[in-house]
Amino acid sequence: MNRFPEYFSQFQNISEFILLGLSYDQNIQAFCFVLFLVCYVALLAGNLLIFVSIRCSPLFHQPMYYFLSHLSLIDICYTSTVTPKFIADLLVERKTISYSNCMLQVFTMHFFGGIEIFVLTAMAFDRYAAICKPLHYVIVMNRTRCNLLVVAAWAGGAVHAFPLFSTAIGLPFCGPNEIDHYFCDIFPLLKVACTDTYVTGILVIAFSGLVALVTFIVLFVSYGIILFTLRNLSAEGRRKALSTCWSHITVVVLFFGPAIFIYLRPPTTFPEDKIFALFYTIIAPMFNPLIYTLRNSEMKNMMRKVWRHTLFSKETHN
Repeated sequence: MNRFPEYFSQFQNISEFILLGLSYDQNIQAFCFVLFLVCYVALLAGNLLIFVSIRCSPLFHQPMYYFLSHLSLIDICYTSTVTPKFIADLLVERKTISYSNCMLQVFTMHFFGGIEIFVLTAMAFDRYAAICKPLHYVIVMNRTRCNLLVVAAWAGGAVHAFPLFSTAIGLPFCGPNEIDHYFCDIFPLLKVACTDTYVTGILVIAFSGLVALVTFIVLFVSYGIILFTLRNLSAEGRRKALSTCWSHITVVVLFFGPAIFIYLRPPTTFPEDKIFALFYTIIAPMFNPLIYTLRNSEMKNMMRKVWRHTLFSKETHN
């Protein structure tokens, strides 16, 4: 493990990068520190609450909530690859990250981000089966298939991340080491690499931008079919189905919109990228618990039962 930095040092001439962060203004940084610390705590608390509530209740055996528990876990892992360091850096004037940690951040961010994309796709497939194929739903979405979809999501995340990681560690860095971002990502790294990165940028677009775009189109078409099918349901069935579908659609737009804007374009960077990146690294994972529970009475009732039972058990034990 101690040889990790030494192994990668052969590919570059610098040992660390300087992150320029969101702003140079100290007052703005102090405000952002408080704001994003609150956001991160809310993100952790909300997603942990959903994860534990589902795992400790019968809802875990329903495919929709099974996938939702995995999404909450992935949200925690995904945002934790970037957010803690980002928040800590807001308190210091010189924001640095070692070369090895920078490469690790590139891998983990795209790995967990890829998993989130495919879990969202699995959730869309679950809603399609539930609404469009209700008579076959139990057979189509059995636990074995749900497990396979989750395994496929993790494998898909790895397939998505490894080419980008390999691209990053293959870049030579010999000049300026300032990255105009608050975390290490592939496009800002291409900007400071000591080589022609045009072809590499096209490959990055193929592995990131096109994956996000194709997945978004598939999800968009799936939910279009679902919404079209809802016209055949009763008013109550339509209301219940819409409450879950609109939640999923909101999450998909919050996550995919900014990601497509950043990764599906010529390999360059803009100051606005840092603002858009906040949506898929912090804001969307923070709002997921609210989006999935606010209009879901079944989830809210189960959370109350689980935590009421937990508190009652503690009082009885004491």
